[in-house]
Amino acid sequence: GDVAGMGSDLFGSFAESTCAALVLGSSIGVSGGWDAMIFPIIVSSVGLLVCLLASFIATDIRPVKKESQVEQALKIQLVSTTIIMIPAIYFTAHWYLPAKFTLKATVGSDILTLHPWQAFACVTMGAVGGLIIGLVTEYYTSHSYSPVREVANACKTGAATNMIYGIALGYKSAIIPVLVLAMVVYNSFSLCDMYGVALAAIGFLANLATGLTIDVYGPVCDNAGGIAEMAELEPYVREKTDALDAAGNT
Repeated sequence: GDVAGMGSDLFGSFAESTCAALVLGSSIGVSGGWDAMIFPIIVSSVGLLVCLLASFIATDIRPVKKESQVEQALKIQLVSTTIIMIPAIYFTAHWYLPAKFTLKATVGSDILTLHPWQAFACVTMGAVGGLIIGLVTEYYTSHSYSPVREVANACKTGAATNMIYGIALGYKSAIIPVLVLAMVVYNSFSLCDMYGVALAAIGFLANLATGLTIDVYGPVCDNAGGIAEMAELEPYVREKTDALDAAGNT
């Protein structure tokens, strides 16, 4: 249930962003041709291939050998897919898009002249922005960093202190993601109008396969721990599944 719900939620966002970009770019077909119009789908396809290639980092290049390396391996997966996505999208944009194509502005009757580098920039801003938000989220939710430990220490002085500190920390954790999101929307709109915002949204979700893998890591390990508990396995089995669950819940 955890995996199905999470996967359906993220897939819905992924499909909606892709369809929005297709609708906004429908007028590109007049000057840019079919290739330019379906560029959002090409970006999504490239993201899947990049995530597939990056998965070999954790399985073959830098395999996990002990529990303390699990969280680091998941972080490397997320960062590596974003890094590989940038050159992949660059070559895809210059190979697939025409040298120049026009797009009708969302507001007004202006006709915008776009180039492949502008589409590439929008997708890249989305991918890098998504990485920054993911890393900030990990910092504020992982037991390896001070915010979570400070919330745990706040419990020692009572429920009221814990609630006040937790709410304040939640507000603080949203500052950087909101600023990053605003910057990405503003810059992508300046480059390619609403079509650029749609491409940036696809960039946020370009490495969805890796992100979903990391998200479902926690629930899978949690269920494995429950099975170990019901099967009355040795206590060290439950300890290992709890450690893996904590690494995957960030």
